[in-house]
Amino acid sequence: MERVTQMKTHYIFDVDGTLTPSRQKMDEDFSRFFLHFCTMNSVYLVTGSDREKTLEQVGSLIYKTCKRVYNCSGSDVYAGNRNVYKHIWTLPTLAKQFLEQCLEEEDFNIRTGNHIEERPGMINYSLVGRNATIRDRKAFVEWESCNHSRSRTVKAFNIMFPKLHATIGGETGIDIAPKGSDKSQILRDFYRKSDKIIFFGDAIFEGGNDLSLAEAIANKELGMFYKVTEWKETWEILK
Repeated sequence: MERVTQMKTHYIFDVDGTLTPSRQKMDEDFSRFFLHFCTMNSVYLVTGSDREKTLEQVGSLIYKTCKRVYNCSGSDVYAGNRNVYKHIWTLPTLAKQFLEQCLEEEDFNIRTGNHIEERPGMINYSLVGRNATIRDRKAFVEWESCNHSRSRTVKAFNIMFPKLHATIGGETGIDIAPKGSDKSQILRDFYRKSDKIIFFGDAIFEGGNDLSLAEAIANKELGMFYKVTEWKETWEILK
């Protein structure tokens, strides 16, 4: 007798700009709704942020309730408290010098430190710096809307270093990793053709760090994706 394989739907969510305001905690009401959603569905998170920052944003209950959390764009993976995969990588010296030169040349005058942050399998570059306050970040977002420094830096970096790949992440950062170590790498864990993936991300645009995963899902006919503009839109769709 032929065995029938039941289709399962997997929900994958970006964090910054999709479940939370960028680098901020989830809304309390949405957090309660989403925790219940996680208990009823197969839910995964994928973010450029590290484990510590993700825990700050979504809380330990949601983090542990998700099937897996793909930190650092899938280069540092957790199932609850268990680290199931970690890729160690160091930014080449010439690439670091290129970013340091970018820091010197840009005329945005708020610099808070920690501009090149090392994470498992990747680095995050931020002109304003990872120590920025919400006020600092808002000032950068306003300046960036006219100057488009991240788009210019990403384009120049990818030309200079073809074996690496830079993408825009969140409101202030640029994620950089070896080519192929973007968010699409998490699909190695989703191999049942009978299953369906639904992905939510805000940076599904040219140069955005959600684009590679969205395109891979579409090209491989694994499911569908939603391009959202903020967490409220994600909540509205899930309702």
